Amino acid sequence: MHSEPPTKSHHEPHRDPHDDVHDSAAELRTALQDHGITLPSLGVDLPGFAGAYGVPLVALGNCNAATARRLADALRKAAPR
Repeated sequence: MHSEPPTKSHHEPHRDPHDDVHDSAAELRTALQDHGITLPSLGVDLPGFAGAYGVPLVALGNCNAATARRLADALRKAAPR
């Protein structure tokens, strides 16, 4: 069971997007770990901070085929039927 308190990032519309992207990456990393999945390259896309797009991005990165299958399986199990 996960013991950390839930974050409120998706409920705080006036958050700094730079803080939010770091928090979002951390939340995703933890949620994936809860399913035994690690994306080694998961992090914040640093060039996104300097880009003209204006929204920092979470970089999911690369993973091997076994990890991709585990991620797909976890998503399928979590999807509403």
